[in-house]
Amino acid sequence: MHGYTAEKSSHLKRLRRIEGQVRGLQRMVEEDKYCIDILTQVSAATKALQSFSLELLDEHLAHCVVEAAQKGGPEAEEKVREASDAIARLVRS
Repeated sequence: MHGYTAEKSSHLKRLRRIEGQVRGLQRMVEEDKYCIDILTQVSAATKALQSFSLELLDEHLAHCVVEAAQKGGPEAEEKVREASDAIARLVRS
């Protein structure tokens, strides 16, 4: 069971909303909307993805990493390394 399982339906709802934002961006380009308006919507979609990412990371830390840390050993080290790498990717994006 993954850390996000309890919130799966909520996560899927958020992702569908983000998908709708991206489809809206495609429509805006197809309809030759003003560049700044498109960029504003890109910013909103980006922020929504970042927010989703942080929530998923929080759930991963609270569930997967904590569980592995309680067991100890190489699995714990691997989960901490994975989380650290994920945080680094999020910071760079």
